[in-house]
Amino acid sequence: MLARKEKKVVNSIVSILIVLFLILAVLLAVLSCASNPPKVQLVEGRLRACPKSPNCVSSEGDVTSSHVEPLTFQGSPEKAWSDLKETMRDMGGRIQEEHDGYLWATFTTKLFRFVDDVEFRMVSSDRIIHVRSGSRVGYSDLGVNRRRVEKLRTLFNQKKDQKAGQQTDPGDAQQRR
Repeated sequence: MLARKEKKVVNSIVSILIVLFLILAVLLAVLSCASNPPKVQLVEGRLRACPKSPNCVSSEGDVTSSHVEPLTFQGSPEKAWSDLKETMRDMGGRIQEEHDGYLWATFTTKLFRFVDDVEFRMVSSDRIIHVRSGSRVGYSDLGVNRRRVEKLRTLFNQKKDQKAGQQTDPGDAQQRR
């Protein structure tokens, strides 16, 4: 008799947990669909500052916890910009806007379809590209934006190193002759 009551209690708890999980999943899905695009733009010639929440990183921010280094490049700014756009597309980013050394792209998470905004600002004279990556919704992103920027940096550097090697390796040119 006691075992039967315990089984009913366990089944009730499991049922409640399943219902709570489904409610949470629906709420997250609604949040991801309801997020409005931010007002992406430069503010006084710089990328927007990150909010105080830990779901954003920027190379132009004053807050140490959200700081990342800008991307660096050698050679022509046009080539670096082209490599950046190619790297963004390779990572699954969708370019939304581009003008005058500014680029805005979006990334959508696979599970809940949250949209994150990534922005870039070229400073040709310093051979750097500033970056900002932030979530539209939620408080914490569990480090997703920082990891995205560091992965982008790695792929961007690999791309420019590969192309530089293809253009400047004299051994390759002699072997082809």
